[in-house]
Amino acid sequence: MTAQHEDERVRIRAAMDRLLTGQPTNSNGSLTIVALAVEAGVHRMALMKRHTDLRNEFYARVRTETEQIPETEQRLRETVKKLTRTVTAQADEIESLRQLVTNLTLANAVLTTKAAPSNKSEPAVNATGSERAAESNDPGRAPDDLIPFPRPSG
Repeated sequence: MTAQHEDERVRIRAAMDRLLTGQPTNSNGSLTIVALAVEAGVHRMALMKRHTDLRNEFYARVRTETEQIPETEQRLRETVKKLTRTVTAQADEIESLRQLVTNLTLANAVLTTKAAPSNKSEPAVNATGSERAAESNDPGRAPDDLIPFPRPSG
């Protein structure tokens, strides 16, 4: 390790101590990597790439010494909560659309069966998809195996 990197590590550890005791000299005092880099006088990417062990040590010390969750982790947790709510809402919407498609398919089958001229060579299809003979003597009477389409209330 070069002397420059060793000097950075010393400055980063001193900056950690100042931030964790609430005595910042160069930064706003927030417990973030950006504030740590400013406090130590190093580029933020030095912490992200070269001194990842010090970055992890800082997060661990923030968690244990201040009993706080690091700001980045708080943001990630909020994002996860939002995404979970979104996924749940989308799953509910998909289920209601599935039911709507089923109901519309059944309604379409009923309407096309009633509208089609009586053709004895083609069997009609019931709600379960099985074939049955088109044997209705009463054109106004619905077959026994027909699932009714729900009517909108109001």
